[in-house]
Amino acid sequence: MSAELLVLLIVVLTALAFDFTNGFHDTANAMATSIATGALPPRTAVLLSGFLNLVGAFLSVAVAATVAAGIVDLSEVSGKALLDIVFAGLVGGILWNLFTWLLGLPSSSSHALFGGLIGATIAALGWDGVIWTSGHTGVLAKIIIPALLAPVVAALVASVGSWLVYRITRGSNEKTVESGFRWGQIGSASLVSLAHGTNDAQKTMGIIFLALIAHGSASAGDPLPLWVIVSCAVAIAAGTCLGGWRIIRTLGKGLVDIAPPQGFAAESTSAAIILTSAHFGLPLSTTQTVTGSILGSGLGRPGAEVRWAVLGRMVVAWVLTLPMAGLVGALCWAILHAIGGTAGTLVVFALLIAAATFIWLRSRRTAVNSHNVNDDWQQQTDAPAAPLRGPDSVRHEIG
Repeated sequence: MSAELLVLLIVVLTALAFDFTNGFHDTANAMATSIATGALPPRTAVLLSGFLNLVGAFLSVAVAATVAAGIVDLSEVSGKALLDIVFAGLVGGILWNLFTWLLGLPSSSSHALFGGLIGATIAALGWDGVIWTSGHTGVLAKIIIPALLAPVVAALVASVGSWLVYRITRGSNEKTVESGFRWGQIGSASLVSLAHGTNDAQKTMGIIFLALIAHGSASAGDPLPLWVIVSCAVAIAAGTCLGGWRIIRTLGKGLVDIAPPQGFAAESTSAAIILTSAHFGLPLSTTQTVTGSILGSGLGRPGAEVRWAVLGRMVVAWVLTLPMAGLVGALCWAILHAIGGTAGTLVVFALLIAAATFIWLRSRRTAVNSHNVNDDWQQQTDAPAAPLRGPDSVRHEIG
């Protein structure tokens, strides 16, 4: 095996690893509310979500065609130099996903990926390598503005939807209403899972295709290879089936106390917005969309409590995602550049495995699983800590 092919294989494996973390990091987006209301048993919910993520990944490739363009300008680099940027960016995205998962914070996997790529690009090419603003493309148009609008729009739509649901069912038998909406939740949560697979798996497809172009195994005008679509679909589905229980707990129990009518309104809103964005090829953050929908469902339900402190910690994580993932991406590129050649790639890959193993071992100290994910949320003792605090400080706070 040539050194160039070995580097390509490592980049592809790392991209699929990111896809896997995307799956379990974002399982909560689809199933947190259904699990919280008892519409679906926890294990059944994540297995159903995994299957639908698998199916959804085959429905469209519009996002895959746009995810690698319009944010960074890599037209002046090729070969190993381009693979190094992609690889360093992926490592930044993976480590931020794992860190926020450890803290139970639902940050955006999409923004983690973009942040890693932006950081690696700045380290390699300077600030001019990033397309900050350029018409309908660039960081401002494709990341910042959607990040600001998605949760707000989702919150507004979900709040109106929740208010209408409670308005229409006012005076009806509460048990009958909740039972009916639990069934409705199964359908709406399934739609969110399908939308997530359609939207998020394509981001990894785009990254792998970019790596193939850098290696010379494909050209920009080629169709997306079937093996790329299949492998990305399987990776995100496998990650989803793992559960991501820490974040499911935060979204399902921490932000608002969710009743079945709220869950149905939140999930329906999320699915509509995510599927619309996928149709137009917009790499929207499903996490921010779903969080906005859940918040809106609390605002629209009369007498519901919204835990603003929990929302504040989520927002802090959102704000830090791009710069922190970018910092890791830049550091990884610096290591690659300092060592050079295939050895640099192997060293960074080994560091990634070591860091991921360390985070997983730390998570075992405060295990959250299908058995305790629905335990009552006690804001002072169970709330996930802010991203700036270390794992020890959340030992008795999650699960």
